[in-house]
Amino acid sequence: MAATKGKLVYNIYRAVSHGLSPLLYLHLHWRKLRGLEHPLRWPERLGRPSFPRPPGPLLWFHAVSLGEGMSAIPVIKECIRKRPDLTILMTTTTSSAFEVIKNRLPTSVIHQFAPIDTPSAMETFLCHWKPNAIVLMESELWPNLIIGASEKGIMLALLNARVSTKSFKRWSRPVLLPLISLMLSKFSLIAPLSTAQAIHFQLLCAPPFVINFSGDLKYVVEEFDICEGETRSIEDLTLHLSHRQVWMASSIHKGEEEVILGIHKVLTQEYPDLFTIIVPRHPQHGKEIAQKLWREGHGVALRSQHHKLVEETNILVVDTLGELRHLYRLTPIAVIGGSFFPSLSGHNISEAAAAGCAILTGPYVGHFSCMVLEMQRLNPLSVLQVSAGLELEEALRKLLRDVKILEEHRVAAKQVYHALSGGIVGNVWNLLDFHILQRNLSLKNNEDQHAMVNLESHEGARELIGACTSSKRVNYIFKEKLITRYS
Repeated sequence: MAATKGKLVYNIYRAVSHGLSPLLYLHLHWRKLRGLEHPLRWPERLGRPSFPRPPGPLLWFHAVSLGEGMSAIPVIKECIRKRPDLTILMTTTTSSAFEVIKNRLPTSVIHQFAPIDTPSAMETFLCHWKPNAIVLMESELWPNLIIGASEKGIMLALLNARVSTKSFKRWSRPVLLPLISLMLSKFSLIAPLSTAQAIHFQLLCAPPFVINFSGDLKYVVEEFDICEGETRSIEDLTLHLSHRQVWMASSIHKGEEEVILGIHKVLTQEYPDLFTIIVPRHPQHGKEIAQKLWREGHGVALRSQHHKLVEETNILVVDTLGELRHLYRLTPIAVIGGSFFPSLSGHNISEAAAAGCAILTGPYVGHFSCMVLEMQRLNPLSVLQVSAGLELEEALRKLLRDVKILEEHRVAAKQVYHALSGGIVGNVWNLLDFHILQRNLSLKNNEDQHAMVNLESHEGARELIGACTSSKRVNYIFKEKLITRYS
C-alpha cells in the first residue's frame, strides 16, 4: 500500500517536473546571463554530454557544491587506487564548485555539470553515461534521478547522508512520506553522518540493512598543491603577518560582518597591531564588504585584487574560492561563521582544526552539531561555542591576551582532529566495495546482506535506543537488534 502511494506521488512529481521543463530551461538561460552557469557548458545541465562515454564500468559521483565535492575527492582517489579499471564521472551543480574542484580531481576523472531533475534531462544523461552505480553525497535526494536510475538497474549509494531538521519535517508529512520511503528503498547503501541521522533515515522508512556507519568525510582534509603564484602570495602574507596578532572570521554570511567588524573596532583599541582576516561565504559579499570599508576610510586589502599589504592595512577581505585551508595556517584563531543567527546552520570546522587553530563558532550550527559535540567530548577546549557580540568579543580577548591559553586551545583542536579523522576513507571504501562494487561492477552475484546498522563505534547508541523504540515508524527488527546489542 505504501509503495503504491509512493509511486502515485512520484508520478505526480514526474508530471509536474516535465510540465515545468520549459520554465526551467529559461531559468538556466537567466542564470547563465548572471554568470551563475558555465557560459559554454550550461547545456550539460539539460543532460547533454560534452564527452563520449569510455568503455568499461563507470561509477558516477554527484555533489551539489564545493563542500560536498571536496568530501567526495578522497573517496574518488581511493576508488581509482583500488579499482583502476573504473571510469569515474563526477558531477557538481554550481560553477563555483567546478572552478575549484577541477584543479583537485585526478586527471582521469570526467567532470560534468549535473542535470536538472526533469524526466528528459535525467533520461538523456543516464542513457548516455550508463553508470553501473551512482554515489550521491549528503542530501541529494532527487526523485527522477533515483527512481529513473533504479528502473534501469543502477545501484545507488548515499555517503555522508543527512537530512536537515527542516527537510526531515517536510519529508515526514503524510503526503511526502510515501515518496521518500520509495526513494530510500532504492539505495543499496546509506552511510549517515551520525547515529541521530541514522534514526532520521529510519523514521523516513529507509531499509535498516542498508544503513552503515563510516565516519564523517568532512574530517578528511587533504593537502592540495597550489600554483607557484599562489604559494608565493601565501608566503608573502605569512611574512607580513609574522609580527602581528592575527585572527580570522571564515564563512561569514550577510549580517555577520557587522558583528565581526564591530569586534575588530573594539579590539584594535586594545591591540593596535591586530590584523583581521574576513572570508565571506560568497565572494561577491567580500567585494561589498571591502567597498563599504574603503568608503569609511579603513585600511583594507581585497584578496582578488592582490593588494599589497602596507603598515596601515589591518583588514584583509578574501573574495576568492579554494584558499581557506591555506589561509587557516596564517592565523592562530579561527571564528567559523554561518552560525551566529538563527536562520543559519554552521559550516565545517575540521579544516581549521587540522591547521591547529583555536576554534570559536556560534550557537546555530545545524548538522555540524554532531562534529562540534564529538570534538568537545574528546576535549572541551577544541571548540568554543559563543554567542555573537560580547561573548565572542570576550573569548577573543582572552585568547589574544594569554599565549598559554591560546596554545592549549590550538593543541586541543589539532589532537582531536587527528583522533577523529583516521581511517574514514578506508571505512567508506570497504562499504562501497561490499555493498556496491562487488555486487555490480565486478559482476559478482553476492546475495548476502547485513541485517542491521553497524553501530559498534558509536558511543551514543545506547542513548538513542529510547528514541528508536518510542517511534512506531522505526523498523521492528532494527529496534530489537539495538536493544539486544546495547541494553
